Amino acid sequence: MSDEQTDTGTGWPQPAGPVRPGGPAGEPDPRPDAPDPDELSPLAPQEPAEPERPHEDPAVERVDDGATVDLSAVSRSGEPVASSDGLAEPAGDSVGPVAAGRSRWSTASVMIVALLALLGFTLVVQFKTTSTDPTLAATRQEDLVRILSDLDARENRLQQDIRALEDSQRQLASGEQGRQAALDEATRRADELGILAGTLPAVGPGLTVQFDAGAKPISANRVLDAVQELRGAGAEAMQISGGDGAAVRIIASTYFLDGDNGSLMVEGRRLTAPFTITVIGDPATMRTALNIPGGVVASVRGVGGNVTFGEREVAEVSALHVPIKLEHARPVS
Repeated sequence: MSDEQTDTGTGWPQPAGPVRPGGPAGEPDPRPDAPDPDELSPLAPQEPAEPERPHEDPAVERVDDGATVDLSAVSRSGEPVASSDGLAEPAGDSVGPVAAGRSRWSTASVMIVALLALLGFTLVVQFKTTSTDPTLAATRQEDLVRILSDLDARENRLQQDIRALEDSQRQLASGEQGRQAALDEATRRADELGILAGTLPAVGPGLTVQFDAGAKPISANRVLDAVQELRGAGAEAMQISGGDGAAVRIIASTYFLDGDNGSLMVEGRRLTAPFTITVIGDPATMRTALNIPGGVVASVRGVGGNVTFGEREVAEVSALHVPIKLEHARPVS
């Protein structure tokens, strides 16, 4: 064997070369920047460098055996999706950045749709609350025109009813006034009839007519003639009184009779001379009626008697006549 070869025990000759610095074989090189001996050994297996991958789609992931899986096609339900070479890849929770982005977009979309639905519901509720008739929104134009026409007709009928009620009110008011006026008129007529019938006292302007007897007493005919002349001159109420102060109301049915000793019977009551008639009416007219030539004054003075007049601004006829109960006469209906 040559001196340049050294037996390594492997059957292969060790080539001669320079001795490693730092010590005999098998000892580490003390230099800090010395390479690893194993890396320099031709027998150490060398791991090949991983070649640079070309630019790939982030939605596609490469598996160990070279097959590719499209992550965008992974089912949302977790079912495995077959790749282009027929291999199936289970869908997991982590599907990549694209799937996570799509998940986030779907959540935002759901939130937007929910907010829009809530807004629409609020608007619908407000519209139903403020609308008086929700069915009008879905009514056709022809139906709306007909409804409007019906409302106008109803308004006209209501206006007519209002006018009729107002007319009735005016009629009732006028009728009330008429009834009150009729009541007042009836009261006035009743008072007049009461005065004429002698059932009510009366006051007013008038005069007194006193008859004084002369040589002959004042007869009942002379007194009756004076009463008739006074009635014709507009006398409204009369009474006759005697010298003793007794008074009798003179009405349409009053009668006069001659009594004894120059007395006078009026309505069954005896009156003594002198006689005085109190009458309500126009004093001048009644006085003129009694002084006509050949009348009452002339006839009384013709038998020696005398007639004296006294005008009164307020003459009072206070004597009352007992009402007569009618047995045969009835008012005409």
